[in-house]
Amino acid sequence: MSPEIFFRGSLMWVYCLYLIGILGLSLGTIWGLFFVPPEKFQGDSFRIMFIHVPAAHLSQIIYIGIAVAGVVYIVWRTKMADVFMAAAAPVGLITTGLALLSGIVWGKPTWGTWWVWDARTISVLILFFLFFGQIALRQAVSRPERAAFAVSVLAIVGAINIPIIKYSVEWFTTLHQPASITLTRESAISMVFLIPLLINIASFYIYIAGVVLAGMRTLVLRRHKHTSWVQAWTGSS
Repeated sequence: MSPEIFFRGSLMWVYCLYLIGILGLSLGTIWGLFFVPPEKFQGDSFRIMFIHVPAAHLSQIIYIGIAVAGVVYIVWRTKMADVFMAAAAPVGLITTGLALLSGIVWGKPTWGTWWVWDARTISVLILFFLFFGQIALRQAVSRPERAAFAVSVLAIVGAINIPIIKYSVEWFTTLHQPASITLTRESAISMVFLIPLLINIASFYIYIAGVVLAGMRTLVLRRHKHTSWVQAWTGSS
């Protein structure tokens, strides 16, 4: 897909994703924070789950998407793959930071400490620095093509951290519990908690997809500002 076709066809998608995502997040968050009963063992502190779990899941999905885009760029030199990587990395940095921060807030009443140096928290912290490294590397390399290639390589190599995050609770001794939601067995979370959680997860994905698309549109305008179609769109000469 050419940058022009992407730009002209993506605006309505951004609006729709924003609208659906915000409505869903409002519903799931209000439901989870105010209308579900306290958890049997954790009381009200478990409510941070409705923010922590979507942020933690999405940060990994964003990284996987960047790594796949990195492969596409290296093999086919697709410009839009690099645009996606550039737009998604800051969003991944923010969602990973949110996952870490909400985990710290949840950890204090649950474990009695703000932070533990176990495999799960360390691997998520590494994910945070991988996103930061992609942003910094892009800024440090002056030539855009070389920057895109370098970021692609970093993203692909760093993808080895994703299975470490996922399986760290099974491979190592950690305070984190195993996954409560899987495709192979019944959820360990009661339906009264699961429904608003799933609403928030889905809505978080939808909203962030809109954020990434909007970021890609901005980058397309910036990178192609001297082309006739961008000048016609912006009304510049």
